[in-house]
Formats: sequence, C-alpha cells, structure tokens
Amino acid sequence: MTSSSSFKCKFCASCNGFGCVGELPGLGGVFESRNFQLNCAAWKEHFNRLVKEGFVFDENPLPKNVLRCGPVTGAVQNIGFEKESDFYLPYFTACTKAGIGICAGDGCPDEKLELGVEAVKKLGTKAAFFLKPYPNDVLARRVEMVRPYAEFIGMDIDSYNILTMRNLVNLEKKNAESIGEFRSYFDVPFVIKGVFTAEDVELVKEVHPDVVYISNHGGRVETRVGSTADFLYENARELKKYCREIWIDGGIRTKEDVKTALALGADKVIAARPFLTALCSGGETGMAERALKMLS
Repeated sequence: MTSSSSFKCKFCASCNGFGCVGELPGLGGVFESRNFQLNCAAWKEHFNRLVKEGFVFDENPLPKNVLRCGPVTGAVQNIGFEKESDFYLPYFTACTKAGIGICAGDGCPDEKLELGVEAVKKLGTKAAFFLKPYPNDVLARRVEMVRPYAEFIGMDIDSYNILTMRNLVNLEKKNAESIGEFRSYFDVPFVIKGVFTAEDVELVKEVHPDVVYISNHGGRVETRVGSTADFLYENARELKKYCREIWIDGGIRTKEDVKTALALGADKVIAARPFLTALCSGGETGMAERALKMLS
C-alpha cells in the first residue's frame, strides 16, 4: 500500500474540516469546507441537547449492522493512493474484519466501479452499490455489472453537481419518472442517496424508496449550507412515512455520534473519512479497530 507520507490526509487530531480547507481534489469540501465543519459540529450539539432534555443513552455496545463504510472512489485523486486498484480490497476487507456493512461507489472512469465490484466479488460478500445519475441507458448497463453482488442498489442523486466530476461525464438531475424507470432494472431494495433539501423530501414522497440516505456528500457537493444532523432532526419523522429505513452520513466520528444519529431517527450510519484516515495510517487492522471503537 502507498506510504502514509504520500496520502493527502493530514491526520489531524480532530477530523473536523479545518485542516484541509480548499483541498479538492483531496479530502476537503466546498464552501471552504463549511458543510464538512457543520456536519461534525452538529452531532455534538444534538448529543448535548438530548442529554440536557433528559434522554438516556444506552451504554451497551451497538450492533454491528448499524454501521457501514462510505461509498468512496477516487483513491488516487482524493486520498493519494499510488494506484486506484490499491484501495478497494483493503477498504472492504477492513469492513469484513470489523463485521460492518460495505457501501461501494461509482465514478469516472468506469474502472472505479469495476474495481469495487471485483473487490466485493473477491471477498465473497455483498454490498450496497451507489450509482451516479447517468442517463438511464448507461445506468441499465451498470446495474447489470453490480446486480450479482448487490445487497442494495442506490442512486446518488446529488452527485450530478459534485465538483470533482463536473465536465467529465454526462450526469443528470433526476426526476421521479426517471428514478422509477431506474428502479425497475433490479429487485433488491432501492436507496435514494443525497437527500438534503426540501426539494429532495418532495422527491422522496413521490418515489417511496426502500431507504432514504441523508447526505451532503461529506460537504463535497454544492448544495445549501447546513449539516446532515440538523436535516435528520428536522425531517426524520416525515421521511419515515415514505420509506422503511433512514441512513445518514456526514461528520460521524465517535460512538456518541452514532448513538445520537440513531436517537434522532436514523436506522444506519455511514462513515468514510475516519475509516480512510485509519486505513492510511494503520492498514486494514487499523480501520477495523476504528470501526469497532465506534460501536463499543
């Protein structure tokens, strides 16, 4: 694996969006990493509010099935791996060592999705695959690629506007009709990822996905300013009327963050940056230990 000195992560004592401002490609975010910073800070604010209101958090270890790794691609551009192919198998292997779920992402060029599929296949497991909002004829071919290894299939609705893919490929802002056609291509549970605006809530009401995945892409997509924790707090009850589960990412770092997300209405939480940092500094074992620490 690439030497830790080559990675773009600065291994800050606190991964909260202040150490990589303006670094895209890299692990920073848009708006001078403002949403990245808000994501991290909001979990602590809601945890403190809940405690003040008398909410009692269970001190027992959390079940492993509430945690998944984030659907990361672009290991060379964003993380600093020497080769894209060096990333996926160690990242997913660490998940299997910890017993947590895998989310696999899509990207440009196509090898990013292909490498994710190959790693999942090699491990003999399944994953939640998240496809970018290509035109549906392209998506139909991508679904065929992931279908044998998919536990869930999702559409990353906000990534038509992600800075690192802009002008590289033809991505679309999807409507309910287009999403409905996409959903007809497979029979595993469907996830709509990137829900973060009032417009997205209305889309959920039309689509009725199996899973709503609240995300602002870790603060890496140009959308409104705000945190995923606040969005969950404000919308969980309404969203639950139109789906079976709510997943969420953005700033999840600690066991308290995970418990806060669950208390606010999430069913599963997804983390990426803390796992990437652990993988880059401690390999598969380091990442697995980081995941287990967030649960125990």
